[in-house]
Amino acid sequence: MTPEEMKERTRKFALRVIRAAASLPRTFEARHIGGQLLRAGTSVGANYRAACRGRSTAELIAKMGIVEEEADESIYWMDVLIEAGITPRPKLAALMTEANEILSIVVASINTARGGVRNTKRPGRGNPQSAIRNPQSAIEAHAVNNKTERPWLRKSV
Repeated sequence: MTPEEMKERTRKFALRVIRAAASLPRTFEARHIGGQLLRAGTSVGANYRAACRGRSTAELIAKMGIVEEEADESIYWMDVLIEAGITPRPKLAALMTEANEILSIVVASINTARGGVRNTKRPGRGNPQSAIRNPQSAIEAHAVNNKTERPWLRKSV
């Protein structure tokens, strides 16, 4: 999945969250939980876009961590709506599936960005945005940069 496809997917997720929150009953509890879901669900796409513009691998990973937290929080609030009896499970099932899929994609991207194989073709020239398509390349470039920028961290032979 390309970054543009993921941006579109997270934007559509936000729109679905908006519709789900708008359809909740007008009780105090539903409005409160719906507001929490609305904040978390709409911030998934916004934070993903910010991650795509990360200036370094570390920044990309940090911002993707925020996306992970917001997607997980969205799932939490949907669970609360169901368990509180405010919304029936079938009404949120597809939205919860999408949130779980987005969460899985984000976690896999973070894990890949954190540990990769050395990039011998273009050391030190990784584009942070390319980590979304190929997170290994970003972390490989970062590893090469770290060895040249901080030689005191190298193990002596």
